[in-house]
Amino acid sequence: MSSQPAASINTVVIGGGQAGLSVGYHLARRGIPFVIVDAHERIGDAWRTRWDSLRLFTPNRLNGLDGMPFPAPGHSFATKDAMADYLESYAARFELPVRTGVRVDGLRRNGDRFLVTAGDQRFDAGNVVVAMSSWQRPERPAFTPALDPGIVQLHSSEYRNPSQLRAGGVLIVGGGNSGAEIAHEICRDHQVWLAGPRVSQVPFRPESAVGRALMPFVGRVVFHRILTTSTPMGRRFHAKHRFQAEPLLRVKSKDLASAGVKRVGRVTGVKDGLPMTDDGTPIDAANVIWCTGYEPGFSWIDLPIFENGLPRQVRGVVEGEPGLYFVGLKLLYAVSSSQIHGVGRDAARVVNAIVARTAPASRDARFIEAMAAG
Repeated sequence: MSSQPAASINTVVIGGGQAGLSVGYHLARRGIPFVIVDAHERIGDAWRTRWDSLRLFTPNRLNGLDGMPFPAPGHSFATKDAMADYLESYAARFELPVRTGVRVDGLRRNGDRFLVTAGDQRFDAGNVVVAMSSWQRPERPAFTPALDPGIVQLHSSEYRNPSQLRAGGVLIVGGGNSGAEIAHEICRDHQVWLAGPRVSQVPFRPESAVGRALMPFVGRVVFHRILTTSTPMGRRFHAKHRFQAEPLLRVKSKDLASAGVKRVGRVTGVKDGLPMTDDGTPIDAANVIWCTGYEPGFSWIDLPIFENGLPRQVRGVVEGEPGLYFVGLKLLYAVSSSQIHGVGRDAARVVNAIVARTAPASRDARFIEAMAAG
């Protein structure tokens, strides 16, 4: 079947989560024609499809996008479904043109514009904003197919609740926040091993009195203004933590220990069909949950902009490809760049750059029209 003719539009925003909706909000305010495309069937599904008990780590006072506060008490912590519903309401309130069920599979240059493809759909765009997180494609070790086929294997992106598991022990590989929270939930009914190096942890809980007092300061000042690529401290932080797990926030190491979760070494291979740690010990697990993170998943972008799998950009602007922008990446500019309360600033800056590119062309068009009329 032949592809449809390319629809011409000023700006295509790829991704309809909090980053893409933030870009859409600012584009609409500036009068720039645009469309947002998202692979999910419903706005907010990136949140709805995460594990059932997930709650956000930030209080609701930090969970609103530009123009619309989160509709819940500021000190409470939203469920993942409440966050999904908020994003859907946000798109409706500002009448953002979101096309769901559109999975982009190609982005390349088309003269001085871009061609965006999604199956048989094609978009001819003057600007493209890739508004996606750094966590797109689940990663698993290469040796996972060698495990006994009777072992239930799930990536954290596939885990919803303990009913998916077989009777017997559970090995969780990866000790970041996802691994810690899932381990703490599962250990009520299963023996749990947690594999991998220990992760640093924040010295307070988000829900505690200390957390209530400090979280807004940490989010709005430390993460948003201090730990940025504009400060020496921020640049050192970015260089050290870009590829590391986030510090533990709600479930701490002592919580796991008191709940009976057993720490084991790194899982490095398979022995007799069982996962094996770095000291050669097999783990007799009936289930394995891979909390091993994600890769950015940008293989569909056919442009020479990547270094170590990440785009070369300055505060979201890809200087080597005029008209191409990113929003929502981990440490794009600040720690807050991948957090709900931080995407608005990056979105606004990118939209300013789009307006600056668009305005001269508009002025030239008006001048030509005036000359032709007069």
